[in-house]
This record gives sequence, C-alpha cells and structure tokens, in this order.
Amino acid sequence: QVQLVESGGGLVQPGGSLRLSCTASGSRVSRYGMGWFRQAPGKEREKIAYVTNTGNIIYANSVKDRFTISRNNLKNILSLQMSTVESEDTAVYYCNAGLGSENYWGQGTQVTVSS
Repeated sequence: QVQLVESGGGLVQPGGSLRLSCTASGSRVSRYGMGWFRQAPGKEREKIAYVTNTGNIIYANSVKDRFTISRNNLKNILSLQMSTVESEDTAVYYCNAGLGSENYWGQGTQVTVSS
C-alpha cells in the first residue's frame, strides 16, 4: 500500500515556472515506478512524465524539453519542475505509483496557467 500527497499547484503566468511535489509513504516505495499525469477539463487523463524503479525516464511530447521529473528515493519524494508553461498546461496534476497490478493515485493538485 502506498499513499501519495501532491503539493505545489497554483496559478502561474504563461512562460513562468512551477514545481510540483509528491510525497509518498508506505512499504518499499522505491520498488514502484512513479509518474505524473494530468487531466484537463473535458479531456482524458494523460501520462506526461514517468520514472521507473531503475531510473529510466519518459516524457510526453507535449512537455518534453519543458518539464523535468526527478525522484528522491531516500525521502520518497517525486518532483515535477515545470518551465515555460503554456495555457494548455492548465489541468489537475496527479501523482501515480505503480507496480504490476498495483496502482495508486494522489488526490491531485490544480495548476492554472493564466495572465
């Protein structure tokens, strides 16, 4: 069982930066792959950045070269550094941890990009 709590969302201007954090608790969190998903109004939830338990990282094309995912296995914290944000980045951002058939979600944090 893994519990995930996101923080760091808010209002940011276009072109600005924002850092999201996800604090994980539970048993042997380092075994899990972890990532960030987002869901905009009227759209399906999409995976935007993911780091496996061996450190491999993938990004969605929509955020590649703008967002950076990082993972601290000592503190069980997953981060997402968002840069050069656009209005299309407005969404609820969710932290995810997965291992085989296990799949856990945080409650989500709202990110709004607007001037």
